[in-house]
Amino acid sequence: MTSPLDVLTAVRAGDTGRLPALLAPLDRGLRRDLLAGLKKLRAELRASGWDRWEERDLVSPALLVAGAACQTGAAAAASWIGGRDMRRRRQPPVRELIEVLADRAPRWLGDLAHRLADRPSTSEEDYPLILGLVRRTGCPMPTSDGCVEGWATAAWSGRGKLIDVLRRDPHLTAFVPRLFETPEPVTTLTWPSEPDGHRHWPGALAGLAAEGLLDRAALLDACTARLLRGGAALHLKPYRSVLEALRPTAEEERERTADWIALTSDAPSPVAGHAQQVLARLAEAGHVSPARLAEMSAAVFFRPEKKLLRAQLVLLGRVLARDPAAAPELLPVLGEAFGHTDTDVQERALKLAAAHLGDDGALRAGLAGRARLLSPVHRARAVALFGTDAVPGEDTGPYREILPPPPLPAPLAPSPESVEETVVLVAAVINSRTEPVEEFERALDALVRHAHRDRAALAAALRPALADRYWLDPARRRHYTHELPGLEHVAAAVLDARPSGPRPQALVSWRSDCHHSDAFAARHARVAEAACAITASTGPLPFLLATPTFTNGTLDPHALVARLAEYARLGAVPGPVDFAQALLRVRRDTSALPQADALGTPEGRRLAAWLGGAGRPATVTRRTSPAGRHRHGGDPGRHVLDTGERAVVVEEFPAAFRELGKARKAAGRCWDGEDPETLIALLPEDRDTLAAWSLPGVTSCALDDERGGTGILPGLASSGPAGPAGPALHLAVATGLGSRHAEDRLRSVDALLVLASRGELDPVRLGADLAGLLELGTLKPGRLADALRTAAVSGAYATIWAVLSGALPALFTGSADPRGAGELLETAAECAEKSRAVAEPPAGLDATAARPGRSRLVAQAARLRDALHRNREAAAVTAG
Repeated sequence: MTSPLDVLTAVRAGDTGRLPALLAPLDRGLRRDLLAGLKKLRAELRASGWDRWEERDLVSPALLVAGAACQTGAAAAASWIGGRDMRRRRQPPVRELIEVLADRAPRWLGDLAHRLADRPSTSEEDYPLILGLVRRTGCPMPTSDGCVEGWATAAWSGRGKLIDVLRRDPHLTAFVPRLFETPEPVTTLTWPSEPDGHRHWPGALAGLAAEGLLDRAALLDACTARLLRGGAALHLKPYRSVLEALRPTAEEERERTADWIALTSDAPSPVAGHAQQVLARLAEAGHVSPARLAEMSAAVFFRPEKKLLRAQLVLLGRVLARDPAAAPELLPVLGEAFGHTDTDVQERALKLAAAHLGDDGALRAGLAGRARLLSPVHRARAVALFGTDAVPGEDTGPYREILPPPPLPAPLAPSPESVEETVVLVAAVINSRTEPVEEFERALDALVRHAHRDRAALAAALRPALADRYWLDPARRRHYTHELPGLEHVAAAVLDARPSGPRPQALVSWRSDCHHSDAFAARHARVAEAACAITASTGPLPFLLATPTFTNGTLDPHALVARLAEYARLGAVPGPVDFAQALLRVRRDTSALPQADALGTPEGRRLAAWLGGAGRPATVTRRTSPAGRHRHGGDPGRHVLDTGERAVVVEEFPAAFRELGKARKAAGRCWDGEDPETLIALLPEDRDTLAAWSLPGVTSCALDDERGGTGILPGLASSGPAGPAGPALHLAVATGLGSRHAEDRLRSVDALLVLASRGELDPVRLGADLAGLLELGTLKPGRLADALRTAAVSGAYATIWAVLSGALPALFTGSADPRGAGELLETAAECAEKSRAVAEPPAGLDATAARPGRSRLVAQAARLRDALHRNREAAAVTAG
């Protein structure tokens, strides 16, 4: 007779196929005993290391089957079967599971099927098992989100055409409505397929609706409802494809007029465009009342997509041409278009009003009030149409630039005074995924201070708080063979927990030319020095010299002088690495030089020399790399920055810092990066150096499909010494403004506005950098226009005009990419109008404005030319 030991032996051997026969003779009592052994085995496998992965892969399927057979309740069985540790990235063994559970009551099996379906993490993988249980019991098919995903995948992967597989499916009508209710589209619904292909979901659903197997009206309602729910355009694309495959009739489209209007208002551009086309057909057929068309138009005119706005104006023109009596209801909505940022849209709306206004005085007066929103470029036409009461763009008050308040450096909070507060802070920093500079520095200084005061008391309080760390766990401590990262290294020193292996010779990075790896080495050297001092016979340091006084990493020189004086009073010897970091962080303020020199200590003299000129940042040299091959085509080349040597750092600093002081040639995009705040805190007073090192990452955001390289720019803009920003930071910000992705452009805009608010922005330098980048092809005018428009509408019209006036000539020489040039000129014209800039036209502007045709570039050049002319005339009148 089979015993629990026989089953355990088969489970350990991974013999899943034998389990149904071995388990069948066991009664409830024996299965209870077996379950205890299976749970022990499961715990053993969970605790095993990576070296036993082959054993886990072998045993897990058999363990899952045997444990499921021993459970008495459906809830416990579902929990066991759903255990991720026994899945090993595979589906459970369906045949064996159903066989070992075959003796259970149908109601129990149905309950298990529904419980498995309600487990979001595994229900998709368990769909074959759930389907098998439903077939055996005849219970209703559960339709949770995971089951829908599993059903759709199984249908898509079935033999034959998708429509044939669905036609035979007994659960078709239960699952199809759920396709439109999941939070995100079912995966196979998004996979590309030809409309006449065998795996095309929209065609299959439309075909089944034509056969009467699916309710056509319900499908149409489900499609429109899902589109109305909203979401990213990519997520809505499959539902729009189903809608188009159904080919709604004119009557079906008319019944859903309200839905189309709602979609034109809020849906992503492709969906809104489709709805607009449907409404255009209905309106031209006379199935949309003027009131509903006006409602739709007001919603469309509020959108930014110019293509939709122009199409709507065309539609209004056709309706008015066919039905002039609709003018009183349709024309007032043109006032919304008068306030649009695109002057071409304004012009089209103005022309449409002129064509259909007639003699209606009330209608004319209503539009005249809205005409003040028009750009000044349309002043003459607006006055001719509405009279002198409508003078667009008129503003008699002085222009006021609105910049964000300059960010002030926030003082770093003092280190915790008590051991209890220190332990809480240290545990929080160690257990978090990130280490904010402020929390890390406070925790590190507090560890050093309290280790100096009473290391035993600190260790007693710290050990329970870090009991879950692997290097304190006896079962896992064998893996503790080298130095720990970050704050853990110091905490381990406090607890006298040393690694079992030898100390590594040096920290080696796969990228030898990467400043991030050099920064990490310097940061770790400071941590290692603090840890070594804690366990040294001379005792821990009394406190750290390099703890910043501001959250961005800057150290006040007077505070450093006071700390050095306290060290001298205590007779303590500063740590070389800690003092080196303090010098790199100290604000180079010569007012503290006499006090530093008066200390009479070697460190005081070094600080005085550093403040007196030895701490000068590295020189930055610009060059242009040649064009070359590029994964997206030809590489247009790029500006790169080399940094010179800092002799004092190379000759006098500890070895861990010398690489940071050596001359550095510009390298390619680096992926071995620390977070920007940590890097800035290492060299907070050398932001131009950091900008030069970070430029390859910023350039990759402009030239490649990369993200995140501009993350350091806002921090650099708000740190560093007072005074004009250097050329490297200007070039980095200029490059970031042309990033491919909007979030990177926004970070660059933030940096630009911060520099402007601090009075550190040189608009002429930034404009020249933009011109060079446009000529080189690093920046696309359209992306740059989007970034500068975002900065301008925040209230910085004068600043952005000052920048653009130096960049615009690059658009007129023919050396820059012409695509998007009109958008950039549009931004410049708006800035000139809003700020009432008085300046000579940029070189090439008049010739561009005089070109034949009405391209956007020519139209916006003429607008800018006229705006500058009006501003000069207005300034002359005021001066006279």
